[in-house]
Amino acid sequence: MSTPRPIETAANADLRGSWDALQRAAKRARQIAAQTGTAIVVVRDGALEHVYPQPEATAHTVQESAAEYGKRS
Repeated sequence: MSTPRPIETAANADLRGSWDALQRAAKRARQIAAQTGTAIVVVRDGALEHVYPQPEATAHTVQESAAEYGKRS
């Protein structure tokens, strides 16, 4: 078994950018969870935890479209 290499060194450009995309998705999930009072489930030291993110004082909110998802106009 070989030693794992950092994702930033992957030959595939999609893989190289995947870590940044995961970070953005996690940030957005925490923003939505804070706005709606929903828990985020995380694993810390092998144990599942329910975390309720608090809204950040300086965070910018994103207004979601009122259009229904998957419906074409």
